[in-house]
Parts: sequence; C-alpha cells; structure tokens
Amino acid sequence: MFNFITQVNIEAILILVIMNRFQKETLKMRLLKLAVLKSTGAPSELAIRFEISERSVKRIVKEIREEGTDLRYSQLRRSYVTEEDYQ
Repeated sequence: MFNFITQVNIEAILILVIMNRFQKETLKMRLLKLAVLKSTGAPSELAIRFEISERSVKRIVKEIREEGTDLRYSQLRRSYVTEEDYQ
C-alpha cells in the first residue's frame, strides 16, 4: 500500500512539474508576442495581466535572454521590446 501511495505522489508531482514548464513556456511566448507589438506595459502591469508576481515576470525575461533573445525594456515605450525595435 505504501508503495502505491508513493508512486501516486511521485506521478502527481511529475504532472505538476510538466504543467509548470508548459505554463512558463506559454508565458514566454505571450511575452515575446507582446514585445514584438511593443505592448507589454511595465513589468508590474505585465504581472497583473499574466496573474503572476513582478519577480516572476523578471525571471521569465531573464530566461528569454539566456535563451538568446535580446529583449530589453524601453522606458520611452513603457514596454519590453526586441533588440531591433529598441530605441
């Protein structure tokens, strides 16, 4: 019985990890699409839009940058933008 419960708990944790990765990748795609449109808003506004913390927004931006995309925040536009759009 204990092995069954342990196996069920491990499977439940694995499902949560997979869902979290999927959700994070979805947020990355949404952020990049908004950045191309120059309409992300400030990090605090983006956090409200995505229903996550501002710190999570900054972590996602960091991950996008680590993956090779030059994503910057333009104070003039009040939006994250891709490098070619940066002014």
